[in-house]
Amino acid sequence: MLAAGHGFGLALFPLGAALVAGVFAAMLTQRFAARRHPHEGVWAIALWMYAVAAFAMFLGVVHGWTAGDFRAYWLFGAVLNVPFLFAGEVYLLARNNRLWPGVFVLALVGLAVYAGVEVFRAPIHPAELRQSLPLGRKVFGKDGLPNLLAQLYSIPAYFLLLFGLVWSAWGMKGKPQLKDRTLGTFGIAIGATIVAIGSGIGAAFHIVPLFSVALAAGILVMFLGFLRASRPHAPRPQASPAPARS
Repeated sequence: MLAAGHGFGLALFPLGAALVAGVFAAMLTQRFAARRHPHEGVWAIALWMYAVAAFAMFLGVVHGWTAGDFRAYWLFGAVLNVPFLFAGEVYLLARNNRLWPGVFVLALVGLAVYAGVEVFRAPIHPAELRQSLPLGRKVFGKDGLPNLLAQLYSIPAYFLLLFGLVWSAWGMKGKPQLKDRTLGTFGIAIGATIVAIGSGIGAAFHIVPLFSVALAAGILVMFLGFLRASRPHAPRPQASPAPARS
């Protein structure tokens, strides 16, 4: 038996978040195809995941959650989204070195495949899907592997994302040409924080409006960060030539 849906009123927020994320993901995909900047490609993947997770929530809010809706929301939202956001930041932090960021992304892809298999084959407690906002620790069980994967993947990635912000700020000292990267990374971290706090509180207390609005607000802030971080570097000012001595 499905939970009673909340109708299109509250569902418009996750639907809006899904549409916004989809549009932004398409823009980043186009930019990556044209410019081949790896961080834009990885962030495009993260935004496509965000779009899928938000659309799955839209379906759950409209008509009540199914097992498929929740598994898609959990995998692409709770487990994989933040690690791929951090992977894009890794490319920015590495600047012109693409070797070890590439190794990191390949490892992350392997972990993502593993997580997908485990999330979609894990047993669930169907009764928990009748809640307005099901909790992963109750749907899969507190000790269920999908719940543990969300903690192991997303929590470290979130704090590494914040650490990357501090690292970028430190590296910007005396390098104004890196200002956009730092401010962009800050925007991404703020957007991820809005989603994490809003969705965490909303899910814990079954406050669907808070959860839904946080999805939409967070993705807007994150994409503004993506755009700022992807601006072309300002050229370094050239030192004026010394006047010729007579």
